[in-house]
Amino acid sequence: MAIVNMPALSPTMTEGKLAKWLVNKGDTVVSGDVIAEIETDKALMEVEALDDGVMASILVPEGSEGVAVGTPIAEILAEGETTALSASEEAPVSTEPKSAAEPQAEAPKTEAKPAPVMPAVHPNNRIFASPLAKRIAGQKSINLAAVNGSGPHGRIIKADIETLPDGYGADGAKAVMSNPQQTMPLTSQDMASYQPQSDLIPVSSTRKVIASRLQQSMQDAPHFYLNMDIELDHLIAMRKSMNAALPDEQKISINDMIIKAAAAALIKVPGVNTSWEGDHIRQWHHADIAVAVALEGGLVTPIVWGADILSLTSVSAKMKELVTKAQTGKLKLEEFSGGSFTISNLGMYGISSFTAVINPPHGAILAIGAGVEKPVVKDGNITAATIMTATLSGDHRVIDGAVGAKWMAAFKNYVENPVLALI
Repeated sequence: MAIVNMPALSPTMTEGKLAKWLVNKGDTVVSGDVIAEIETDKALMEVEALDDGVMASILVPEGSEGVAVGTPIAEILAEGETTALSASEEAPVSTEPKSAAEPQAEAPKTEAKPAPVMPAVHPNNRIFASPLAKRIAGQKSINLAAVNGSGPHGRIIKADIETLPDGYGADGAKAVMSNPQQTMPLTSQDMASYQPQSDLIPVSSTRKVIASRLQQSMQDAPHFYLNMDIELDHLIAMRKSMNAALPDEQKISINDMIIKAAAAALIKVPGVNTSWEGDHIRQWHHADIAVAVALEGGLVTPIVWGADILSLTSVSAKMKELVTKAQTGKLKLEEFSGGSFTISNLGMYGISSFTAVINPPHGAILAIGAGVEKPVVKDGNITAATIMTATLSGDHRVIDGAVGAKWMAAFKNYVENPVLALI
């Protein structure tokens, strides 16, 4: 017999949302089976059964928010066992609907999904979809109006789009999609009755914690910013040469090489490889680099532990593994908790430069922009070079501006002479 409790899936998690049950009462499960999805303060995570048996009780309905860590959520019984829960213990968490007099224990009502609505060009209408779903739909020429959303309140999310064929539901939508600025003529009578429209999007546990932690970071940590333009041509050429000799599954990315350069710079200038801990400063011995990964509704920062002592191919393999786990909600606690430094790269979105908010308890975060071909002057001659703007956000409680500048100079040297980061 095993009682399944609400697990603590991150150091800061005190409660979570039981997003979905993947098994039903009476189902047979074996140890290691994924039985539920929990929305934590970091991401959507999977919960595995720790024992073989039968799902005897589901104590917390899916969709329940604010479930405290340690709360019993299910019971698994081995063959021949009887429930360990008394009737009084089991009743408050029964999945049977309660009367109106007991709203706190009432199971959440299932909301019907809205029927597909053809995309309207009138300003009173819009299609409710996530930015990622919209981008994928645009790439596959999918008409979002023909898609039923499985997200909150019928919102179309990535999973609703990925399996659809290219051009799905395109009939009747081409005129609108080809000219998104087209609008219907509005009369003065239309405008007199016009009312602004909006949607209320529930705030997930992940988004709440992101908001709280970053607000605290901006309030507590006195940020300072240093930016520098860095040439990428030698790094790009080296990557091309390496990838020509590597199998497809081991190809190196620009981001992998940036991680390795940052790790080398953290060892060379250890004053940036630090954390503020109130009455003392923690000096880290290795470059344990957290890398921001965007997810549906938030982000998570999985960590490449010991990036300074890993080979470049090992850094690349670890990043591929961590990104896959992050996107599927399978990151383990030790894979996204801690670290000494953060990298946030928005270059793939065409962002030229930006400043990032420090990720506590790290002392600094590096923001990476896109590499853009620009004219530069070398030896009195104008030539073209691929330039990337990097911006370091530092916590002035633990890092002085001069130390941050030394680190940026070291990072620039390792990027512009990438072989040095591998020695």
